[in-house]
Amino acid sequence: MAPSQFAPGFTQHCLDTIDPKCTPRNKEVIGSLIKHIHDWAREVELSVDEWMTGLKFVNSIGQASTPIRNEGHRICDVIGLESIVQDPTPNAQPTYIHGKITDLLTGKGIPNAYDFQDPENQSPNNLRGKFRTDANDEYHFYCLKPTAYSLPTDGPAGVLLKALDRHPMRPAHIHLMISADDYKPVITQIFPKDDPYLTTDTVYAVKDDLVVDFLPREGDPKAKLDLVMDVKPAPKSFHGMPPRRKPPSV
Repeated sequence: MAPSQFAPGFTQHCLDTIDPKCTPRNKEVIGSLIKHIHDWAREVELSVDEWMTGLKFVNSIGQASTPIRNEGHRICDVIGLESIVQDPTPNAQPTYIHGKITDLLTGKGIPNAYDFQDPENQSPNNLRGKFRTDANDEYHFYCLKPTAYSLPTDGPAGVLLKALDRHPMRPAHIHLMISADDYKPVITQIFPKDDPYLTTDTVYAVKDDLVVDFLPREGDPKAKLDLVMDVKPAPKSFHGMPPRRKPPSV
């Protein structure tokens, strides 16, 4: 006979049903969640009506969410969860990225060029930025060194990856879109050379000349790493073969 939900051994019984193949971290996180939820329900003596009200509220969070509105994130803000969650990317190091925008053919600087990732249409904290070159044709900004992440696996793409026994991971990368008057736009992405998924990027986007080296940065309290990223757009009138490029330039 299954133990009662208020029996002393009920919570432990639920935890014991976690399969041994479960990863240690999943077992720790989900097991702790189960334990705390059980303890909370017992502590407040949660009624069936209260439980159903809670379920309706949780369902409403999903129903209110859209591709550009994350209601779940907002709820986490309201209850203070986001403020106490540890940084999910502990290896993401503060980085200073800088460089020059110069003409591919002449090497002359390009004033007022800019790099952007659609900032006007992005939600806050969605890792986008817009920068213009200064009077010296240079740009600079601080950011976190990116880390690898997984593609969503809950749709047909995930089914295909599983059928092919392929992982869903993308290596860490930074997207760039550089535009300037009278020049062809440069749309690309760059990858840290120490990323473990460079050779198995699940979307095959890595190219040798897009792999860059984040070096130690000295004397800057805001950043631990330094990346020089020069970009060389071609004039719109140019239709030939560009000169061979060398990392970290694109």
